[in-house]
Amino acid sequence: MENDRHYSGRKYVLGFIATLIVAIYLARLFSLQLMSDDFKRNADSNAFLKRIQFPARGAMRDRTGKILVYNQPAYDIMVVMSEMQDVDTLDLCQSLGITREIFDRRMEEIKDRKRNPGYSSYTQQLFMNQLSAEEFSTFQEKLFRFPGFYIQKRTIRQYAYPNAAHILGDVGEVGPADIEADDYYQSGDYIGKLGVERSYERQLRGEKGVEILLRDARGRIKGNYQHGKFDRAPIPGKNLTLSIDIELQQLGERLMQGKLGSIVAIEPSTGEVLCMVSSPTYDPRIMVGRQRGRNNRILTADPMKPLLNRAIMGQYPPGSTFKTSQALTFLEEGIITPQTTFPCSHGFHFGRLTVGCHGHASPIPLIPTIATSCNGYFCWGLYYMFGNRKKYSSVQDAMTTWKDYMVSMGFGYPLGIDLPGEKRGLIPNAEFYDKHLGKSWSGLSVISISIGQGEVNLTPLQIANLGATIANRGYYITPHVVKEVQGEPLDTIYKTRHYTKVSRANYEVVVAGMRQAVIGGTCHAANNPWYEVCGKTGTAQNRGHDHSVFMGFAPKDNPKIAVAVYVENGGWGATYGVPFGALIMEKYINGELSPASEEKAAAFASKSINYGNTER
Repeated sequence: MENDRHYSGRKYVLGFIATLIVAIYLARLFSLQLMSDDFKRNADSNAFLKRIQFPARGAMRDRTGKILVYNQPAYDIMVVMSEMQDVDTLDLCQSLGITREIFDRRMEEIKDRKRNPGYSSYTQQLFMNQLSAEEFSTFQEKLFRFPGFYIQKRTIRQYAYPNAAHILGDVGEVGPADIEADDYYQSGDYIGKLGVERSYERQLRGEKGVEILLRDARGRIKGNYQHGKFDRAPIPGKNLTLSIDIELQQLGERLMQGKLGSIVAIEPSTGEVLCMVSSPTYDPRIMVGRQRGRNNRILTADPMKPLLNRAIMGQYPPGSTFKTSQALTFLEEGIITPQTTFPCSHGFHFGRLTVGCHGHASPIPLIPTIATSCNGYFCWGLYYMFGNRKKYSSVQDAMTTWKDYMVSMGFGYPLGIDLPGEKRGLIPNAEFYDKHLGKSWSGLSVISISIGQGEVNLTPLQIANLGATIANRGYYITPHVVKEVQGEPLDTIYKTRHYTKVSRANYEVVVAGMRQAVIGGTCHAANNPWYEVCGKTGTAQNRGHDHSVFMGFAPKDNPKIAVAVYVENGGWGATYGVPFGALIMEKYINGELSPASEEKAAAFASKSINYGNTER
């Protein structure tokens, strides 16, 4: 009796285990057949070949209609691993001009799910990209010998000019992070890597199409499934019109040959960037095709950093160009009037502290101060502002007010240009100095910021934007390099006016000072008989030779162009900054350079600055 109960209990246990196993199998079967599409996908892969149809990438033109970037045919070799049968790899390698080691390495890369997260042995994988038309023709004749290999027609970028590389950018193969971030991409796809190619990737790339081909039991293509009923044509990418003038860009790059630095020109009324030069630069055409990786490594290793877009990534002391922002702040805050004079005996002197200056009349009011670029005047202005306890409760309060003016003028934060990698520069605040100097600091402790030195850093784009803001008498539009996107409106951020904290009347005072600088001051080399130029030089102190800086605009009324020039270790602002700025303005406003100006441009283009082995 006891044994019967024992065996009866065991029967129930065994029955439960059997039932559980059956339930697990049923659940797995349900999951595989109804909840998962793996088998369906594999079955489809045996019956169909879904060939992706890649769209033509959008073209780019300059503001005058000249084509800058276009496409030409190229061909990729694709492989379906499950279909590779009895492939003569030696013959394949010889046909493609590669070694067996390259073949084996590429096969390993394709199967590596970390590097190729979308891998499936039943779908096409990129084996070799961007064959030329000649290479394609040679390989196509032998393609029947290599089952599992297919040719995919693509397009490859071509750049019409050897200029504007930092603006245009380039296109390269997607990486794992790109695939992870956007399911549009799969291994072997291309994506914009830098410049406009990157920032307008979604507009430029278009939409993929698909062609569904029917295969027989042996994997041979029998034609389009249901006569192409389910095929989908690709949608081309959108064309872009850029704001740059390619001839102006070429002039800027020619002037900057053999020099480090940047030239940026903006149309004040629209915020459109007319040229953006970063030197040294490179030919964008070398970043195309299978040599892109090799050339990218060479550029990356270059100590002069040609891949660095100094126009938006270089952070420099603005020097005396920054004095215009100080004049505007002191005027608006009532620290000075246009008639206020300060002494300058070859500089600002207070106890043991001296900030040197060149010789000029003294004491001196504001407009001649801007024209002669007096250091002493602006040091006194900052001293009286930061020490004014009737207006500000503390030096920290005065500093915060000062900083707010600077931020309203577009400093201290990225402006928001439609290019990747823009830096913010540096505008120090009260907390910065409290941390580094203790809370007992005064205006004398930070006096150098009044003349664009010390902790203040701006990008060349921000300096050009300062010129555009003064030209507009108190507002700027976020700088941008794309003027028009085919079939869609430009983002409203590139149409919105940003007003500063300073009144138009005070801007007119500074404009008068900048005009005086051109008529008979530090910018006199920019004067011409055709239109009125307003300018401000800068000689930014540096550990080596000083940097040569210029900021200006023209014409004085109804301005068409604002320019910033920054030449590293170029010396006085009048040495390179002023003549370069004048040539850029003349070319854009007049449409061409006069014979005398062309001769001057050629002379400057032939000059180089010796930077030695200094690491940039």
